[in-house]
Amino acid sequence: MNALSFSTLSLMVILGCSNPESSRQAEEPWRVLFDGKSLNGWHSYGKPKAGTAWVVDDGVLHFDASARKEGASGGDLLTDQEYENFHLQLEWKISVNGNSGVIFYVKEDAAKYPETYNTGLEMQILDNDGHPDGKIHKHRAGDLYDLIPCSKETVNSPGNWNRVDIISDKGHLEFHLNGTKVVETTLWNADWKDLISKSKFASMPGFSTYKKGRIALQDHGDEVWYRNIRIRKL
Repeated sequence: MNALSFSTLSLMVILGCSNPESSRQAEEPWRVLFDGKSLNGWHSYGKPKAGTAWVVDDGVLHFDASARKEGASGGDLLTDQEYENFHLQLEWKISVNGNSGVIFYVKEDAAKYPETYNTGLEMQILDNDGHPDGKIHKHRAGDLYDLIPCSKETVNSPGNWNRVDIISDKGHLEFHLNGTKVVETTLWNADWKDLISKSKFASMPGFSTYKKGRIALQDHGDEVWYRNIRIRKL
């Protein structure tokens, strides 16, 4: 099942249908992060430009895993700009047995933090049935990785598009997957810190300490595709 187009999404808002935008005023304009033609506005983590394994095919941003294995450069792909309070929308599809993620509030300091996930929070992208992480609680598609599982699994099977809304506004975080809210939490309070202390991130002192940062698309070594990437500042 393909995700709804943005034109259809706009019509749903006008008609008052259930949607994460329906109760929000569009005070700030949407900004397109991926123009469908180039990697303008993006670069690989700690590098001046995007790795060559990230390619644009027919309006879709594609991580070419076979090219990466043959020596093309990769790395997590980051926005040039940082974001604080935002509503991010995008669509993704994953290969069979594939793994990737959308990581946000990334502090780009590769010398201090070797990986984007040393600082940033991740919405997991996964083939739940084919990848070993699918057997791990809080590691399935749509989860706030290793912290909060989806309240309901709405992910489509590999090869099909999924629509994502990540809304982070003054510490209130929501994940929506294919039109359904699947994660909701409050960041940076005592409960949040306790949650981190019981996760794999407890050993990463920089994790979730930055309230403004870049957005990353993860190079996990598997084929993944992204399209219709846009953001609105809140």
